[in-house]
Amino acid sequence: MELTAAKVQVLFVALALGGLVATVWLWPRLSGPSWRSIAARAGVLVADQTLLLLAVAVVLNAYFGFFGSWGDLLGTNAAEAPAITAGTAAGGAGLVRVLGSRPVEVTRPKAGLPAGRLEQVTITGARTGLSSPAYVYLPPQYFDKKYAGRRFPVILGLTGYPGDAENLVTRLDLPTLTATSILTHEIGPAVLVLMRPTVAPPRDTECVDVPGGPQVETYFTSDVPRAMAAAFRVGTEAANWGILGESTGGYCALKLTMRHPEAFSAAASLSGYFHALTDMTTGDLFGGNRRLRDENDLMWRLAHLPAPPVSVLVASSREGESDYRATMDFLAAVKAPMRASSLILPSGGHNFATWSREAPQALPWLAQQLHAPAQPPSRPAIAQGPKHLARESPLPPARRPRPAHHSPTHKVAKRRAR
Repeated sequence: MELTAAKVQVLFVALALGGLVATVWLWPRLSGPSWRSIAARAGVLVADQTLLLLAVAVVLNAYFGFFGSWGDLLGTNAAEAPAITAGTAAGGAGLVRVLGSRPVEVTRPKAGLPAGRLEQVTITGARTGLSSPAYVYLPPQYFDKKYAGRRFPVILGLTGYPGDAENLVTRLDLPTLTATSILTHEIGPAVLVLMRPTVAPPRDTECVDVPGGPQVETYFTSDVPRAMAAAFRVGTEAANWGILGESTGGYCALKLTMRHPEAFSAAASLSGYFHALTDMTTGDLFGGNRRLRDENDLMWRLAHLPAPPVSVLVASSREGESDYRATMDFLAAVKAPMRASSLILPSGGHNFATWSREAPQALPWLAQQLHAPAQPPSRPAIAQGPKHLARESPLPPARRPRPAHHSPTHKVAKRRAR
């Protein structure tokens, strides 16, 4: 049974309540002056506190999605082979395994419209050997005969640590948000790949290629795009790929895009930070290599390395977010040809409630930075200039998104480097 299952939460809450009831019944019977009675009363109080703390921990874990299963909590998932129930995605060469599929439903602009499908998969890296669960959202155009030969741009969505990819579906509702944006013509059709950055659980690798350890950066910048291109009709150029993440996923989104503009052209960071964290969950990420540590520090990169030709959006809150000042410093440090935009709320914490307010603008912004892959010509074409121009054809053109609100709470401020 999953750690986040409702039955597990009910069980632990029931145990905590049962302990309190038992204490009320036992306490008068343990009121004697002997040392045995005193020890028994202390034991009952410890048991009650333990059960209460476990119940609170289980409920909070289910709400925030820290650990999705007992294997995540105990660190045994890395040794478990995923159970395959539906075979391999077409053309996936065994790198993408499909576990299930379900339709995506929307209520706007009209309930019942075809809104695409959500595939539950595992993605295995050909270079790194790493494997991680994911959700792949395929827009309705993916199944339309008129788009049979088309390939689509991709947004990679990343959770925080330890997180669960399902949070991007159940908490941020990114598939429904994307489907609605497509059906209302805010954005063109796009594919989502929803994952967690923790691909070597329980270790938090901060999306680093750890010396002598898991090569997580290579997994996301090389393995995932290649596996997706082999299994689905998606683009392979950096202009076709962007990343959206929250918390640790926000840091990874910025870092992977800035370090690998050959893989990603845009990123949106919700409550992300700007240098790799190190603590007991990360271990030694850099093997004592000062240069590697600096290169994973985004402020160091802006100060000492040429700016990459990418677009980024950073979101924070003036009150309630500890990264607000660091976000302002990051925006001030950006220089051409890099471009930075900001989404600053008056207040909001480091939680899904805040990210749910930011995602309806952040996701369309990111989708509009991407270009649809160039489609193969039906007949020989006359050469028309540099190759990079050929991949910038929209599929189909979309309107600029209307702001969800016109109040300062949801204002997107664009800062271009001078």
